[in-house]
Amino acid sequence: MTDYFVVERRGPIVTITFNRPEKRHPLNEEVMLELERRVIAVRDDAELRVMVLTSTGNTFSAGADLSSTRMIADVRERERAFVSAASRTSRLIGRVNELIMNLELFTIAGVNGFAVGGGWSLALACDYRIAVPQAEFWFPEVDLGLPLGAGTTALITACVGAARAREIIITCRRYRAAELVAIGLLNRVVAEHELRGAIDEMAARMAQRSRFAVAVSKAQINAAMTNRGLIRSDLYPTE
Repeated sequence: MTDYFVVERRGPIVTITFNRPEKRHPLNEEVMLELERRVIAVRDDAELRVMVLTSTGNTFSAGADLSSTRMIADVRERERAFVSAASRTSRLIGRVNELIMNLELFTIAGVNGFAVGGGWSLALACDYRIAVPQAEFWFPEVDLGLPLGAGTTALITACVGAARAREIIITCRRYRAAELVAIGLLNRVVAEHELRGAIDEMAARMAQRSRFAVAVSKAQINAAMTNRGLIRSDLYPTE
């Protein structure tokens, strides 16, 4: 695997840290495939209770990396390549988001700066989100001529309702951390020097919880959000 991430395990807690601060942690196919492998390894480790997703530097993630398309001279060809690359990356982000949402352990996003597009989407997939006051969040997809992924659209709508979802997704407005606490898309805002401690405190507390109880609770919440019946009946012991 590459050095896109640093993975640290402390007992039942694993931390996955984006590790390309000089690039502001861009998301492309290679990065997302590696993150998918990392999350699958977490899913398959029955000893884990908590997963933390965070970043180095002052950016959580700048979103999809479409820099390769800028080298194409022909405008129409560049637009086609842009849409194709964005669509592939978006599908992978959606796939990883679903993995994170369905993990049988508690997940924490520690947002240390900008969380843009797919970066914000990954944070939203986590159960608990902590950010610094200067963090900014936005989805630029519509401004770029692309729709936001269906999974993220459904998640935001379930969390904040249709009217607010339209504002967030279609106007591409930027939000500061305090605004998102007020509407329920962030759990907590802490000073930059307190972020690591706040993450560690929550992770240690949740590491004491039953993995079974957390898994079933998450399944019930996810089912309620999607207006479906229980989607993880496999979690319940058979008689």
